[in-house]
Amino acid sequence: MNRPQFFLGAGALGTLAAFAAGSGSASAAGFEDVVGDLVTANRILAHENVVDAFGHVSARDPRDPARYLLSRSIAPALVTYADILTYTVAGDEALDAQGRPSYLERFIHGAIYRARPDVNAVVHSHTESVIPFGVSRVPLRPIYHMAAFLGGDVPVFEIRTVAGDATDLVIGSQPLGDALARTLGSGSVALMRGHGMVAVAGTVREAVFRAYYTGRDAVLESEALRLGDPVFLSPGEARAAAARQTGFVERSWDLWKRSLVP
Repeated sequence: MNRPQFFLGAGALGTLAAFAAGSGSASAAGFEDVVGDLVTANRILAHENVVDAFGHVSARDPRDPARYLLSRSIAPALVTYADILTYTVAGDEALDAQGRPSYLERFIHGAIYRARPDVNAVVHSHTESVIPFGVSRVPLRPIYHMAAFLGGDVPVFEIRTVAGDATDLVIGSQPLGDALARTLGSGSVALMRGHGMVAVAGTVREAVFRAYYTGRDAVLESEALRLGDPVFLSPGEARAAAARQTGFVERSWDLWKRSLVP
């Protein structure tokens, strides 16, 4: 797999400190950590080819669960600390835009945070390997232990059921975001027919982990289907493997982060 190289930037720490200084709260340190992870997550997702010029990752604001953090509309590989905006979960409106454009599909994030108090991070990508499973009758399922968090058949969001057959497939409104959140339900991942996927988790690092390994699972399942009659993880195996994955997240994150050019 060919991976582009990305720089975190020499002035990153100073910029982050200035960005967090305005919070004036006891949770400033936690806020700095989340913003740092959010910027790094954008770079990792691009470096690992989970996203390209499109896609985005957000985090619930640790200072206020009714808000979330998301970059201005820009390619993930280019995101810096100064690009991170604060949005309201209720209205999906940026509080500090200062003329900076928002992602058209920010409604994905607000809808999931409204529906899922347990979710603190959301990744949306157009990962090509998952697309066939969203447009066919073959469900995406966990075929190896690294994707055990999928649990069973991954649900597919069909935009036609809520908006007809003449949309551009973009989640460009709160009603569409809410419909996607209903399809996700209590799961970790949902596919979007002809579009991509969303992956959610309790932390930014785990959401990145899930987005990455969902794509890898799709590649492996496609290969296994060509051979014929693949054996998937049983529900019990999926639960047991998912319970063990907590320690895998940090190991993967450390590797991916080190792969970025300092």
